[in-house]
Amino acid sequence: MNELFFNTPATLPIITGESSRAINAENPKGEKGGGGRASSILGAGRKGRPCITLKSGKTEVIAEIEGCGIINHIWITVTDKTSDANRFVLRDIVLRMYWDGENEPSVECPLGDFFCLGFGESYTVCSSLISVNPLRGMNCYIPMPFKKGAVITVENQHPCDIDGFFFQIDYCLRDSLPDNTGYLHAQWRRESLTEIKKDYTIVDGIVGEGQYIGTFLCLQTLSRYWWGEGEIKAYIDGDNDYPTICGTGTEDYFGGAWSFASHVNGECVETNFCSPYLGFPFYKDKDTAVSNPFHNRDLPPMRSFYRWHVADPIRFRENFKITVQQIGICHGGLFERQDDVSSVGYWYQTEPHAPFPAFLLADARHPR
Repeated sequence: MNELFFNTPATLPIITGESSRAINAENPKGEKGGGGRASSILGAGRKGRPCITLKSGKTEVIAEIEGCGIINHIWITVTDKTSDANRFVLRDIVLRMYWDGENEPSVECPLGDFFCLGFGESYTVCSSLISVNPLRGMNCYIPMPFKKGAVITVENQHPCDIDGFFFQIDYCLRDSLPDNTGYLHAQWRRESLTEIKKDYTIVDGIVGEGQYIGTFLCLQTLSRYWWGEGEIKAYIDGDNDYPTICGTGTEDYFGGAWSFASHVNGECVETNFCSPYLGFPFYKDKDTAVSNPFHNRDLPPMRSFYRWHVADPIRFRENFKITVQQIGICHGGLFERQDDVSSVGYWYQTEPHAPFPAFLLADARHPR
């Protein structure tokens, strides 16, 4: 079997000959007939090991798969029972994925950001590839093929141990994959203060053949007035000063228009939305919690956005780079901005991939 089927309603009747497996705390090796063997106070096989504890400063291998196959779904949730001073659990856990025995990860992201949860916050996301349901039920439906094996790890860079880390990784084993199958890559970046007149880089240095499939962007505005005039630019196969693809504005790229504006009680306000391929799921401009009367938690406005290039992947043959400008507009016209921006870029490509930039330490990932 060398033909590749992606699961849609139209392909569900197709008998593929694959073998379904699942890895979680109840079956950590995904063995056939190996699930639910741990004992609890209710007896053998009665919810004996539903979750694991992530020790502070340690890396846990949550999946180690041998053979050829495709990961079709990942579900993860994690407790948030930590002190207010150290509450950024979703940015303190680092998710990494390795394909076919590689030494450097093809996926390296804070756990929350990989699932479109920015700033260490929890909120609902409803899209075709990522779904986050109450409360922090994080689901990924991005297909993740591998030809020889796959390893997924989580590193706890939080100052405390994290109890109650639940996960399930659903995959199918198969005989082979087409030669032109790409491997999933995802890379997180942040600039806590972007450089004036210099475009923010979502990803660059991609070398190989593949397609760019998605962007998750977090924006903490540090300048006044409208922030969304920056154009997204895709540099394809040797583009230098100017890109092949140049958008018309930030909210345009994420499928909105005219400042995401809706009229509410006679006022024009930004409006959140989620759709299968495009969304603006999160907006927060204040924190109502007060630590004590002398230490409030005022914050610059925070926004997050996603776009999935499912129907319109950006294909490249040799190299690729994608950026976004920091440009705003006010009564005096366009102006150059500086903001706090972080992002995840998602793409498929042939291996080997170019080395990723050094990953920021936990404290440098926290919103301020």
